[in-house]
Amino acid sequence: MTAPEIVLPVLFTDEDGRARWREQAVSLRADSPQVWLSALAAASGVQWRESPVGFASGFHCTTQPQWLVVLQGVMEIGLRDGSWRRFGPGECFYSGDTLPPGAAFDETLHGHRSRQSGSEPLRTLFVRGPLA
Repeated sequence: MTAPEIVLPVLFTDEDGRARWREQAVSLRADSPQVWLSALAAASGVQWRESPVGFASGFHCTTQPQWLVVLQGVMEIGLRDGSWRRFGPGECFYSGDTLPPGAAFDETLHGHRSRQSGSEPLRTLFVRGPLA
């Protein structure tokens, strides 16, 4: 059997300083006849968050690159081009759109924004660490 892979969304800062999405494949290998696992990735900490109904942030950059896993509710991520991407329970993405080295935050250029969507609070799990 061919080893499967999982394709995950990655939010990153492009060369022009703007936040964008790309997809990254994570290879899996056989651990047993019933289980396929990725390589073990480093993590430096975890944090849980609850955002109330109506929560919306302004544009910002990620300060510490991290995986974000939606546990409850719906999270939407908006980019400067006006696009939005939705993530529901069990979905995740890597948030790595940090401010470019030496740059000051530009309100018209950098970052993404986030908001809670729907009738229930948004619960998320953050796992800090490098993109594996």
